[in-house]
Order: sequence, then structure tokens, then C-alpha cells
Amino acid sequence: MSLPSKMPCFGYSTPAKKCITGGKLVAVKGSICSICYATKGRYVFPNVQTALDKRFKSLKRKDWVDTIVAMIERREKSGFFRWHDSGDVQGVWHMEKIAEVARRLPDIKFWLPTREYSIVAQWLEKFEKPKNLIIRLSAFMVDGAPPVGIAKRLGVSTSGVTTGGFNCPAPKQDNKCMECRACWNSQKNINYQKH
Repeated sequence: MSLPSKMPCFGYSTPAKKCITGGKLVAVKGSICSICYATKGRYVFPNVQTALDKRFKSLKRKDWVDTIVAMIERREKSGFFRWHDSGDVQGVWHMEKIAEVARRLPDIKFWLPTREYSIVAQWLEKFEKPKNLIIRLSAFMVDGAPPVGIAKRLGVSTSGVTTGGFNCPAPKQDNKCMECRACWNSQKNINYQKH
């Protein structure tokens, strides 16, 4: 598991270079992915890249869900968990694994930000979203509109790097969530500061 310094909880991250949609958006000027925080700073340290690659390779393991459930049960005491502070969902199969972890841990609130709208849509055609899994469709562009229409149709939430709606308070709190849990609880759009 990862331990993002901003978060009040553990997370699970994979390499940003493996993002499907983000891998295309990284070359688009003005996109959020073109300024991705997970491609700089501590994320580029060799030991961090090794850990991210190891997690990515483990996704296809048959015992992945059992392993992650056991790790979260043993280590996560906050009642919250974040998927992908780096990286993104790789397919419907990956979405279902994440959902199964949430189903097995109903007392933990899971937050999954993603730009893989079509994967989420395909998954929701086949499976039911656990109540404790907050999925946020992330906007593509800085100051671009979050995908509210798609999110409403799918019954999920949104986020973006914009100026409207609820603004993440972390920049005013030493870049930490502190007591805020809006990402895990809110059904409204959340705006994050460009960083």
C-alpha cells in the first residue's frame, strides 16, 4: 500500500505512466495530466517507481483481492482508503477487483478518482457499485468542466481543477486533508488546486 502524505489513510497507487487515458492526455497542453504531480517530486525516486511497478504487476494476481483486503484490515485504522493517488483503473476486471475489496470491507469508505469514464460505464452495466465506494470522474482539462452529465447518468461524483463548487481545503491546511473527508462523502463536485 502507499501512504500519501496528504491523506488521512493508506492508498494504493500504480505508475502514472501506465494510465490509459492519462497516457494520452499527458501530451495535451492544458490537460490536468500534462501537469501530473505523480510524474515529479518523490514519485520519480527509484524506490518509489519500483514500488509502483510492483503494485501494477500484482493487479493480475488471482489472490490480489484477498491480499489487499487482508492488508487493509490489518493496517487501516482511519476508516478511509484512497485508490490511485498515482495511476488509474486498467479495465472492467480491475474495477471489479476494487469493488470486491470495498464489498468485503463495508466499514471502510473508499475513494476512487478516475479519468476512465468508459471503463466505469462498462463496469456499471455488469455490476452494482458498493455504497462505500465513492467514484469521482475527474475532469480532463485545467479549468475545464467536470463530466457532470456522464457522472449523473452513472450515479457517481466528479472532480476537477477549477474554481467553481466545493474547493478542497488542503492548500490552506499545510497541504493535508486534516478533518475534511469530502472526497469520500460528498456527492458534489470537488475542485482541487493546480499543483
